[in-house]
Amino acid sequence: MRSARLFLLAAASFAVLTAAAPALAQVQPSDPWAQATSDIPADTNVRFGVLANGMQYAIMRNATPPGQASFRLRLDAGSLMENEDQLGLAHFMEHMAFNGTTNVPENELLRILERLGLAFGADTNASTGFDQTVYMLELPRTNDETVDASLHIMREQVSEALMAADAVDAERGVIEGEERLRNTPGLRSIKAQLALLAPGQRVSQRLPIGDLNIIRNAPRERFVEFYDAYYRPSRATFVAVGDFDVDVMEAKIRGAFESWQPRAADGPEPDLGTVAPRQPETRILVEPGVQSSIQLNWIRNPDRDPDSVAERREDLLRSLGVAVLNRRLGEIARTDNPPFASAGGGEGNLVDSLDIASVSAQFAPGEWKRALEAIEQEQRRLAQYGVSEAELQREITDIRASLENAVAGAATRRTPQLAGGLTNAVNARDVFSSPQTNLDLFNAAVQGVTAAQISEAVKPVFTGEGPLALVITPVEIEGGEAAVTAALEASRLVPVAAPAAQAQMDWPYATFGAPGAAQDRREIAEVGATVVTFANGVRLTVKPTTFRDEQILVSVRTGIGELGMSPDRADPQLLAAAIVPPGGLGRLTFDELSRTLNGRIYSAGFQVGGDSYQLQGATRPEDLALQMQVLAAYLTDPGLRPAPMQLIKSVFPQQIAQLMATPGGAFQIQGSGLLASGDKRESLPTAEEIAAWTIEDLRAGVTSGLASGPIDVIVVGDLTVEDAIAAVGPTFGALPARGPDAQPAAGATVLRFPAPTAEPVRLTHTGPAEQALAYIAWPTTDAVGDRTDARRASILSEVLKLRVLEEIRERQALAYSPAVRASASDVYEDYGSISITAETAADKLDAFYAAVDAIIASLRDTPVTEDELNRARLPVIESLRRSQASNEYWLAQLGEVVDQPGDIEQILTHITDLEAITPADIQALARQYLKSDTAWKAVVVSSNAPAAQ
Repeated sequence: MRSARLFLLAAASFAVLTAAAPALAQVQPSDPWAQATSDIPADTNVRFGVLANGMQYAIMRNATPPGQASFRLRLDAGSLMENEDQLGLAHFMEHMAFNGTTNVPENELLRILERLGLAFGADTNASTGFDQTVYMLELPRTNDETVDASLHIMREQVSEALMAADAVDAERGVIEGEERLRNTPGLRSIKAQLALLAPGQRVSQRLPIGDLNIIRNAPRERFVEFYDAYYRPSRATFVAVGDFDVDVMEAKIRGAFESWQPRAADGPEPDLGTVAPRQPETRILVEPGVQSSIQLNWIRNPDRDPDSVAERREDLLRSLGVAVLNRRLGEIARTDNPPFASAGGGEGNLVDSLDIASVSAQFAPGEWKRALEAIEQEQRRLAQYGVSEAELQREITDIRASLENAVAGAATRRTPQLAGGLTNAVNARDVFSSPQTNLDLFNAAVQGVTAAQISEAVKPVFTGEGPLALVITPVEIEGGEAAVTAALEASRLVPVAAPAAQAQMDWPYATFGAPGAAQDRREIAEVGATVVTFANGVRLTVKPTTFRDEQILVSVRTGIGELGMSPDRADPQLLAAAIVPPGGLGRLTFDELSRTLNGRIYSAGFQVGGDSYQLQGATRPEDLALQMQVLAAYLTDPGLRPAPMQLIKSVFPQQIAQLMATPGGAFQIQGSGLLASGDKRESLPTAEEIAAWTIEDLRAGVTSGLASGPIDVIVVGDLTVEDAIAAVGPTFGALPARGPDAQPAAGATVLRFPAPTAEPVRLTHTGPAEQALAYIAWPTTDAVGDRTDARRASILSEVLKLRVLEEIRERQALAYSPAVRASASDVYEDYGSISITAETAADKLDAFYAAVDAIIASLRDTPVTEDELNRARLPVIESLRRSQASNEYWLAQLGEVVDQPGDIEQILTHITDLEAITPADIQALARQYLKSDTAWKAVVVSSNAPAAQ
């Protein structure tokens, strides 16, 4: 069975940089693509091929977004292929592919791509997993210069990597920094999970980060051995998706890669081992800083049957039963005083090593027994009584609606997602089938299927070797593993009853009054938008687009948001985003809402913004009227039930402990308020503050906030202005006229950057003593009204980022992933900053600040070169151009054009503002903003570390 691979190990795949390969005899390939031996047809929009040397390629023309392309180069080479003396070298090799090749000098590879408009990380990246290494490029243009240079670089990486001994030595510190960054409670939990599920199997002994001793000491020859054995054309697949001529792209790929030949024999396939017979077993991992969770696992030898119609049908029938289980568990989690915070079940394949079925739950401290009993009995209830016809039809209807929507939007699928999907299909040895094929196979599979058939199909899911119980907890469990085992055995003796039938309800929010009339309509031709004002004062801004077929995005703004909150006290409205949608509506709980609208495409999100309350939704043309009804219902009759708040109260102390276990999380908790000079609206509330809040407190704030002020509805996507008017008139247009906005709270219109610090503010975390974080920030400017200065500051931060990566990451290896960010408030005047953050070793804090001082001094003292400025600026411009071809961009940009017509000019001048910046401007900006007497600094060190750092 080609089930979807389990993603519980996603954190063990490390996105970073690249590697390369060799040359020898010609390979005479047969067709290696999955469709060659399957009865499932591949997507006919993709051209599949194989070069004479054995390299596969898949090419697809796609113009969403226009003028751009995504390249993926996948190698069948991951950490599973490593020898005992190579642990970590698959990942290390990925780094080394960026550190000099035969024809691209060290340090030049990224610079070449930056000059073409590709940003390191966002557009130029790679990842190493257990069974593959993938190199990724996002091309901003598909002209010959960009395509040819990108193909040349990727070919160099896989066949011409130099792996110079001095470059290897220099990169060891970077890898060590990455290991330090990844060494979190979450990763340690994954290691415990693998040890339980796959003892003695290779997958439990080959986490991609590897062995630090080998990383620190492995000689160059060991890298070359791995590279020559596994970086070879017969293990490579090139994926190209984008706005180009397929024939031309195929010729270019052939020209770049046909001459690639291996230099040594193919490396052996790893022995993945077999699943040994297991008795029921319980393990407990006590790991401070983790989310408390419990899982019951059943394991089997992997089903490696090829992708076929029959296999997909079998998978589907099982997954329908599991979907019912997950629906039931979700509904339990939303009851009053639930036994767990969240829970779910599923099955999948773990890197071809074993198949796993699992049911798991996250729970509040001390609630492990209730959580265990709930998931065990609910899983057993499914096996014993199966699913009802109503439950089955609900899942079929939801899946069919999603597949139909995918078919309708197939012509405007986004290029990066298509490239990722093709790459994933190669890795899973699946056929890359079209949305129409997927829908046809689904309809054929569920034609005439009965609840009894699904009930039988799901019974074998949670069977196999086991159950293997794993409890992950930040505190000891009284009685240890014996207590957990006893509780599990006792739970299995408890009889379970058949699930109760659920009543079907009607949708009670179809009418909001007499539909409102559109009284005024004006065009904003510069941005292709139309503003319509209704008789009750509601203002509708519509931008029809052709970016995505079948996608419509909606935003509703009202009230004054944070401006109505006091900066002197923590407000329950800080929790509103996590409580409003799951609280459902006044006349429907969240789950009743879901059942009532089964099969419809809609969504509802909520947030308290700086100067407004915002509701958001995403839908399709067919469901636009319903989407407006849902958002109007949330605006006028939010449920605000106590259960979601109770859940937050129960898990919040544990979430705080999780964050405090890493330097980055601890800074998030402690630094957010400090950077706002103690403003409570920007600070994370304490556990004590949250414990004192009541649902009545939240209701009072949210209800009054949503009830006052004008309503602005912004709609962007696949619709006409008339469509939008027809949907808004009977909903928001039908509401009573509203008065003006409420007045801001005392002091709420001001946000202040903190006073400079001579010495860093010392904060603490609870993780390993060697982990630390250094932070420095300078106040800049705002983006209220004219955004030009904020945009100039953002480019200064991009130049700073280049130098920070070169000096702090590459040259000194002080931090694996130092971050440079510019922010500028569009609500609070004079509130903005440029910051540098680095998670580093505890003994490297002084070196970090010394490096920053040197970098800043060089920016102030000497103008940057035009080349460096362009390498910083062009990726930003290209990313902006890419964004401008999306509905998401325009929804955000048009949010306040009614009240702030000057925003239109700001939208139109964004790129020209960036293009106008000169090297002299960067120097002047560095002198203006990056001053030592305005900087605010903080360090985060382990509470177990020595006091003097």
